Amino acid sequence: MQSLKDFPDVLTVKDVKRFLGIGQVQAYQLVHSQKFRIVRVGTRILISKQSFESWFEGNSVK
Repeated sequence: MQSLKDFPDVLTVKDVKRFLGIGQVQAYQLVHSQKFRIVRVGTRILISKQSFESWFEGNSVK
């Protein structure tokens, strides 16, 4: 598993997939679970690394 420090400040679904070592379907399910904030830009889904990291460490962000 790579460190989150190796990723940009704004993550994509692909980044989440790579970081967690999960499949594409699971990554999209997680992103749509509303566990952390996402932003849609056109068809792209962007995730603040800070929000994702907070969720990953067990802190609830809404």
